[in-house]
Amino acid sequence: MIQRIIGGAVGALATWLILVWNNVNSTVAVTAAVVGAIAAFLWPIIVGFFLARRVNQRRQDDINAEVARQVAEQTKQG
Repeated sequence: MIQRIIGGAVGALATWLILVWNNVNSTVAVTAAVVGAIAAFLWPIIVGFFLARRVNQRRQDDINAEVARQVAEQTKQG
Protein backbone atom coordinates (compact mmCIF):
# COMPACT_ATOMS: atom_id res chain seq x y z
CA MET A 1 0.00 0.00 0.00
CA ILE A 2 2.72 2.43 0.98
CA GLN A 3 4.64 1.56 -2.19
CA ARG A 4 1.65 2.56 -4.33
CA ILE A 5 1.31 5.87 -2.46
CA ILE A 6 5.01 6.61 -2.85
CA GLY A 7 4.89 5.58 -6.53
CA GLY A 8 1.90 7.83 -7.15
CA ALA A 9 3.61 10.76 -5.42
CA VAL A 10 6.86 10.27 -7.32
CA GLY A 11 4.97 9.92 -10.61
CA ALA A 12 2.96 13.06 -9.89
CA LEU A 13 6.09 15.00 -9.01
CA ALA A 14 7.89 13.84 -12.15
CA THR A 15 4.87 14.75 -14.30
CA TRP A 16 4.62 18.17 -12.69
CA LEU A 17 8.34 18.85 -13.14
CA ILE A 18 8.30 17.82 -16.79
CA LEU A 19 5.29 19.99 -17.55
CA VAL A 20 6.67 23.00 -15.66
CA TRP A 21 10.04 22.55 -17.36
CA ASN A 22 8.29 22.65 -20.75
CA ASN A 23 6.59 25.96 -19.81
CA VAL A 24 3.09 24.53 -19.53
CA ASN A 25 0.54 26.52 -17.55
CA SER A 26 0.95 25.61 -13.87
CA THR A 27 -2.78 24.89 -13.48
CA VAL A 28 -2.58 22.32 -16.26
CA ALA A 29 0.59 20.88 -14.73
CA VAL A 30 -1.02 20.48 -11.31
CA THR A 31 -4.17 18.96 -12.82
CA ALA A 32 -2.08 16.50 -14.84
CA ALA A 33 -0.02 15.60 -11.79
CA VAL A 34 -3.11 14.96 -9.66
CA VAL A 35 -4.79 12.87 -12.37
CA GLY A 36 -1.56 10.94 -12.88
CA ALA A 37 -1.20 10.28 -9.15
CA ILE A 38 -4.80 9.07 -8.87
CA ALA A 39 -4.38 6.83 -11.91
CA ALA A 40 -1.10 5.43 -10.55
CA PHE A 41 -2.83 4.65 -7.25
CA LEU A 42 -5.98 3.08 -8.71
CA TRP A 43 -4.82 1.06 -11.74
CA PRO A 44 -3.58 -1.97 -9.72
CA ILE A 45 -6.95 -2.16 -7.96
CA ILE A 46 -8.87 -2.07 -11.24
CA VAL A 47 -6.60 -4.58 -12.98
CA GLY A 48 -6.69 -6.85 -9.93
CA PHE A 49 -10.49 -6.74 -9.92
CA PHE A 50 -10.70 -7.87 -13.54
CA LEU A 51 -8.04 -10.55 -13.08
CA ALA A 52 -9.85 -11.91 -10.03
CA ARG A 53 -13.11 -12.07 -11.99
CA ARG A 54 -11.33 -13.94 -14.77
CA VAL A 55 -9.83 -16.46 -12.35
CA ASN A 56 -13.19 -16.99 -10.66
CA GLN A 57 -14.88 -17.53 -14.02
CA ARG A 58 -12.27 -20.11 -15.05
CA ARG A 59 -12.66 -21.89 -11.73
CA GLN A 60 -16.44 -21.95 -12.15
CA ASP A 61 -16.05 -23.29 -15.70
CA ASP A 62 -13.84 -26.10 -14.36
CA ILE A 63 -16.42 -26.92 -11.69
CA ASN A 64 -19.23 -26.94 -14.25
CA ALA A 65 -17.23 -29.23 -16.55
CA GLU A 66 -16.54 -31.64 -13.68
CA VAL A 67 -20.20 -31.68 -12.64
CA ALA A 68 -21.27 -32.31 -16.23
CA ARG A 69 -18.74 -35.16 -16.48
CA GLN A 70 -19.97 -36.76 -13.26
CA VAL A 71 -23.63 -36.41 -14.26
CA ALA A 72 -22.88 -37.97 -17.64
CA GLU A 73 -21.02 -40.81 -15.95
CA GLN A 74 -23.90 -41.44 -13.52
CA THR A 75 -26.54 -41.45 -16.26
CA LYS A 76 -24.36 -43.80 -18.32
CA GLN A 77 -24.09 -46.26 -15.43
CA GLY A 78 -27.67 -46.00 -14.22
